Amino acid sequence: MKHSMFPRSWLSLLIAPVLISLWSSPAAVAAVAINAKQWDISADKMIREENPPRLVAEGNVVMERKEPVAAAHVAEKPGKQPPSGEGKDQADAVPMKTMTTVRADRVTYDISQGTLDATGHLVITVGGDELAADSGTIDLEQSTGRFKNATVIRREKDLHFEGRVIEKTGELTYHIEDGWVVTCKLQPGEVPPWSFAAADTELTDGGYAFLKHATFRIKDVPILYTPVMLLPAKRKRQTGLLFPSMFYSDRDGFSLETPLFINLSPSTDLTLYPRYISERGFMGGAEFRYVYDEESMGMFMGHYLDDALSDPSEVDYYRDGDYTHTNAERYWLRGKANQDIGPWTTRLDLDIASDIDYLREFDSGSTSFTYSQERFLDVFGRGFTDKSNRYRENTFAGLRSWDNGTSLLAEMAAINDVSEQIYTADDPSQPWKLPSLTYAGVLPVWAGKGPDFSWDANYTNFWRDEGVGGQRFDLMPTLTTNIPLNPYLESYVSGGVRNTSYLIQDNGASDWQETDSRNRFLYNLNTEVATTLMRDFSVDLGDVNGWSHTLRPFVAYGYTDIPDEKILPQFDPIDELEEQNTFYFGVNNFFNIAGERNGRPFDREYAYFKIKQGYDMRSVESDTPLTPVEAETGWYPLERTLIKYTTKFDVYGEGAYYHSIDSDYFSTSGDRISLDYRYDEIKDINSIRGSFWYLLPYNLAAGYALERTIENNETIEEVIRLRYIQPCWSVELSSHDESGEQTFMLTFRLANIGNPLGFDFGGN
Repeated sequence: MKHSMFPRSWLSLLIAPVLISLWSSPAAVAAVAINAKQWDISADKMIREENPPRLVAEGNVVMERKEPVAAAHVAEKPGKQPPSGEGKDQADAVPMKTMTTVRADRVTYDISQGTLDATGHLVITVGGDELAADSGTIDLEQSTGRFKNATVIRREKDLHFEGRVIEKTGELTYHIEDGWVVTCKLQPGEVPPWSFAAADTELTDGGYAFLKHATFRIKDVPILYTPVMLLPAKRKRQTGLLFPSMFYSDRDGFSLETPLFINLSPSTDLTLYPRYISERGFMGGAEFRYVYDEESMGMFMGHYLDDALSDPSEVDYYRDGDYTHTNAERYWLRGKANQDIGPWTTRLDLDIASDIDYLREFDSGSTSFTYSQERFLDVFGRGFTDKSNRYRENTFAGLRSWDNGTSLLAEMAAINDVSEQIYTADDPSQPWKLPSLTYAGVLPVWAGKGPDFSWDANYTNFWRDEGVGGQRFDLMPTLTTNIPLNPYLESYVSGGVRNTSYLIQDNGASDWQETDSRNRFLYNLNTEVATTLMRDFSVDLGDVNGWSHTLRPFVAYGYTDIPDEKILPQFDPIDELEEQNTFYFGVNNFFNIAGERNGRPFDREYAYFKIKQGYDMRSVESDTPLTPVEAETGWYPLERTLIKYTTKFDVYGEGAYYHSIDSDYFSTSGDRISLDYRYDEIKDINSIRGSFWYLLPYNLAAGYALERTIENNETIEEVIRLRYIQPCWSVELSSHDESGEQTFMLTFRLANIGNPLGFDFGGN
């Protein structure tokens, strides 16, 4: 059913039988209730007037249009017969459902004009829509009407219109004079927390509200003015202007982004993001989305700017932001798609930027890295390479699996290097994979018994414009079997061979001009023996009454022999494999707790601790045969909370050279905290990144995010946010500091109204 203030011709089609019956009734009837087919009309008094011919109903007038619903089955009690003459009436009774209700103090029907006048507390209810007015006139033939001091509530979206005069100009079109609109549920007499007031409003048959001379108001106080505005007036997706965003900073000057949403079809849409930046120029942006089903969807975004600040004469700009790019054409194209094509499952990831400065410089509005990362993570569960990484990955992968345990993976990968480094044949850029094919599988040697035979067969063509490239064929067959030592030990042994062949293209690389092929052959053996010990304990710790400890000590061995080691092209980690002859010793511990909370039993992970170290048999005669100790511990103090710490420790005097802390917390109410710390002495990394979002009393929420390099004492990015939240609106004040540019932004978020409305002002 389409929602509107009045369904088409409901009054003209259904009120006629009632009026005819009343016209033949006495001139005045007190406390009358009349049923005429699908309409019930009741009033304290009804009067028929002949000159001019009209019908007047006064006092608590109620008009109800009813439609029949499925007849209810009424079982008769045994031994009891209905009174004489009642049986047929009961059998013919059909349940009725009220579809439309009109209430007023007085209703007058003009027979000759075909109009209905209603005055005094007029309320018309149709489905989810309700109109209230002081008075109104309805043209039954044209299905139009005019109402004074009227209010329209479209409950499907909590859309609330008010106007000095509201006219119904067509089946689904309305005109409002001196009115306002808010998509927020209001109580009678309540002043809206926010609204759009306009001298003239047209509600179109497409479901839009077109406002002229509109002002955005907070608590009825005008804040902004615009000569025209287009708002969606129903829940369905539809073409229209979204809320603009306005920014200001010392570096960029005034900036305005006015999104336009275009509904292409029920499954596709396009959003345009034109943005004017006074100190830079015009930035164009677009976002295309499609959804076919849960497994097939895509989203692609792109922005382009001919940057007036990217000029050698802008010395202050480059110095203050520590920028290195020289190009004036700035852009970022990104997108992802999931698509099932017959038996194939495919994934597409695009990430192409003009320069590394773009990703860290433009971090406001629709073009920001933060905005895109959150959008794509939310929709696809995967985001983009960190914005500080100069290698942007673009991949396409297709996977097909068979019931016999085999699969074929086809991949293509292109690397967009956003640095301005000049590469040569002897110092090449990252290679592309054009393409890579992997056929893998696991099959039992004997049906259901004995060892398993597995393999990975890969072909990859590595392409470079300059520098060594080539084709690589890699085959690794493996046999794996369990070893039944005794009932208390778990053990397996896995062995295989690996052959990797290269057809080399030197592409000008001096070290490979005399070489057209390479081959590497190796043997590998892996085995592990372990046992699992478990014990449950009874405790009395509030709602925790039990905990369990699982202990799994293990001994593992890894052996790799490369009989004829040669220098190989270095394309990826497969080319970097080395010989090994190492025993590993370790212990894994897992702790679970159980109990009863709020009358319900629970059982969850509580903590774990893992530690291992290796003994390199190749270094027996040296003073340093032991590998570094690797330890990892995790703690779940609360549900949806994990704190994990990882370290690597050199036992020969170097001490701990690697630390990492990862912590995440999510509450059911919306609180979240994360903290990541990395220290790697070998890779010269010492940085911290954290954020939190916490709901405070009095409808407040606060957030903070920081990314900082400790070694250089430099803040990469810092964001502070404070938000005031109401059921249908919120306002947020935030500060964003990155690359020496600090921006303050005031953002309004309104229920059911597209993008946030933003004001951004700031400086260095």
